[in-house]
Amino acid sequence: MDTVIALLKEDMEAVERQFEKHLMSDVKLVSQVGNYVLSSGGKRIRPMLLLLCARLCDYQGDKHIDLAGVVEFIHTATLLHDDVVDSANLRRGNRSANSVWGNQASVLVGDFLFAKSFSVMVGSESLRILKILSDTTTQLAEGEILQLINTCDLEVDEPRYLQIVRDKTAILIAAACQVAGVLAGVDEQHEAALREFGLEIGTAFQLMDDALDYVADEEDFGKERGHDLFEGKMTLPLIHAYANATEQDQQEVSRIIEAEELTKEDLDYVCQLIDAKDGIQYTHTRASERIEKAKQQLALFSDGEARQALYTLADYVVSRNK
Repeated sequence: MDTVIALLKEDMEAVERQFEKHLMSDVKLVSQVGNYVLSSGGKRIRPMLLLLCARLCDYQGDKHIDLAGVVEFIHTATLLHDDVVDSANLRRGNRSANSVWGNQASVLVGDFLFAKSFSVMVGSESLRILKILSDTTTQLAEGEILQLINTCDLEVDEPRYLQIVRDKTAILIAAACQVAGVLAGVDEQHEAALREFGLEIGTAFQLMDDALDYVADEEDFGKERGHDLFEGKMTLPLIHAYANATEQDQQEVSRIIEAEELTKEDLDYVCQLIDAKDGIQYTHTRASERIEKAKQQLALFSDGEARQALYTLADYVVSRNK
């Protein structure tokens, strides 16, 4: 990833300056909470993808900088809201905003970021980009609600899980890639390829997140191990393990996921079951398959520095440990 970061250094510095500009407000709490979350070590995958896809399409303007900031603002707004819904105490290794300023401030600053995003979008002077990103924001909300509906539901299978992943995570990453193509004025075939690339990358990213939730150290991953289980989320490592478990193990998992408290013993039990049924390896394999499909979408584009950087970023998604 060092080569990708070096390639995008100037553009990303410009995006960071836009963060500061768009967080300026007469209401000091807006800047405090917004800057706290945005400076807490995020990977910036979404803006990086938009910038790289703009390069891939030989875009010559400067509107990609603002739009890269927009997708990160939208993402950050969803994180602020998610942490309230999930009662999370940690985010990226730091105290979550809601644990510092409270739920009300987190929700309202998240609302500010959504509103500011739409204000900046208008500056693109493209009704198509505005529609893509507004539709995406709607779908993100639907994805979060769908995940909530499926909490503690042991009947969630892989297709239903993947639909949730698509709606709550992959769709914004797809939009970031697609918007770059629209800015550059590519044809429908190339625009569709960028969107599919983003969908596959976004799905793989969430699959790896869900695997790391069970195996990564809290210090590396930035949140408590087993947090998804605590929230009653059926993610792919557990879905695979549960589907291949004995009836006795299934009954025990049912008890654990429905319990009000998650004990260390219960978490260890589920982690051991996932390990015994190769749930982590299965999830990693599925993520790797998505990455290969994503790379295939880029065959339409000329080879060069931008395409190689996108390949590198894609490989990073499945090799990361946090």
